[in-house]
Amino acid sequence: MADNSVEERMLDLIEEICDDDVIREERDIDLFEAGLLDSMAAIELLVGIESEFDVEIAPTAVEREEMNSVNKIIYQVQIRYEGN
Repeated sequence: MADNSVEERMLDLIEEICDDDVIREERDIDLFEAGLLDSMAAIELLVGIESEFDVEIAPTAVEREEMNSVNKIIYQVQIRYEGN
């Protein structure tokens, strides 16, 4: 079962970086294709994840396809956060 606090905190972080609340309703859209994330925003997101959750995800550690939607990003954070 998903940790709701991680999920909510991630939604807040992604919404802030993407500057669009559509991410809460359209959680499976490709954020890059939709123009909501670019490479600089993706780095900002990784820095935010590390700061918020003390979880480091190196840009080279995951493929873009593994972190291109809200649900995939939340999943990647959860599997690393639960391991801490």
